[in-house]
Amino acid sequence: MLQILLIAYRNLLAHRRRTALLGGAIAGVTAVLVILMGVTNGMKSTMLESATTLMSGHVNVGGFFKVTAGQAAPVVTQYQKLIQELRKEIPELDYVSQRGRGWAKLVSDTGSMQVGVGGIDIEAEQGFRKVVQVRKGSLDGLNEPGTILLFEEQAKKLEVGVGDMLTLSAPTMRGTSNTLDVRVVAIAANIGMMSSWNTFVPSKSLRDLYQLKDDTTGAIYLYLKDMKDIRTVQERLRKKLPEAGYTLMDNDPRAFWMKFDVVNREGWTGQKLDITNWEDEISFVNWVVQALSFITGWLTFVLLVVIAAGIMNTLWIAIRERTREIGTLRAIGMQRARVLVMFLTEALMLSFTATVTGAVAASALCLFINSRQVKAPEVVQVMLLTEHWFLKVESGSVIFAVVLITVASMLVSLIPSFLAARMKPVTAMHHIG
Repeated sequence: MLQILLIAYRNLLAHRRRTALLGGAIAGVTAVLVILMGVTNGMKSTMLESATTLMSGHVNVGGFFKVTAGQAAPVVTQYQKLIQELRKEIPELDYVSQRGRGWAKLVSDTGSMQVGVGGIDIEAEQGFRKVVQVRKGSLDGLNEPGTILLFEEQAKKLEVGVGDMLTLSAPTMRGTSNTLDVRVVAIAANIGMMSSWNTFVPSKSLRDLYQLKDDTTGAIYLYLKDMKDIRTVQERLRKKLPEAGYTLMDNDPRAFWMKFDVVNREGWTGQKLDITNWEDEISFVNWVVQALSFITGWLTFVLLVVIAAGIMNTLWIAIRERTREIGTLRAIGMQRARVLVMFLTEALMLSFTATVTGAVAASALCLFINSRQVKAPEVVQVMLLTEHWFLKVESGSVIFAVVLITVASMLVSLIPSFLAARMKPVTAMHHIG
């Protein structure tokens, strides 16, 4: 075997230019694949972080309250009692927070826009400060009633800054309109599409806007110590909460605001709880990751076809140039199987070296881009869910890229290698190149 490795190594060195060109192409394909997977993994990671900060917990206990059969509001009543019940049933719980849910018209002196309004208790939000980067003002201002947090894109559209006054206008559960004056206390960096419609006010201010009692909220966000327990916790709550006297909605893996039509058509009144997870609440943006995954898969297929054609063509040329050499080796006793192994060894050495080089180079580039905090174009920020490029390099993805392209290269090499091994010694030795 050592002899075959030595012959394969010398043959690659003997044709340095061809080896370098083909190796460079394989390394380039590997690098592109690693970078594309880095973008996809980065989007998934950012989506998780953004979603579980702005819109959802790992598991959510939300729901609807209906004063009449045709009028539903995203409200959970007596939430303190419910939180006590949840703490008792979920030993996997890390921490819990509650958020009001609303949709209102936000009006400034120069314009207006429809926004989602989250009512938060900023001191109880452990993860909020880690994700939301304040550009102007302070999050501590949300401790005061009648205040609001905007994102840069919203502040730009409304032409307001810290200290300016805005008006929130929304219909209450009783069907009347109500307004609330709020002061901008913080303007945060954009977080992709999720920050384009989200704003945050103190919980009490949101209750005042909707004229709700102090024991009401929109949803209870449950953050677990290990996200692998999400499904288990959901199933347990679906079993335990009805036993504790609560009425649950049928499982519907969509964001809460997509369920209004269904809930309003149902004939019940009173309170029903809805148990969802973070993926359910952001299901409407999952198409971004799915589309990128499809593009990554398609580009990988195209690049593999190109590389396959290049490898096969190169091996055909190599076999033609080395026909007499093959004949000589066969004549001195080298078996067909060893000739086959010799060519496959060359392909393996070239493809493995090239893929590892490409993967290392791509990983280094991804880490460099992350360290430099390169700002993405605004159009791309919507898909990335962050204002900076974030390419997450995962060891599993890098190994997958190396193995996939190496194996594909080996498979493509089988046909010309097999034909080389099938040559008859006499015919091969009399070949004129």
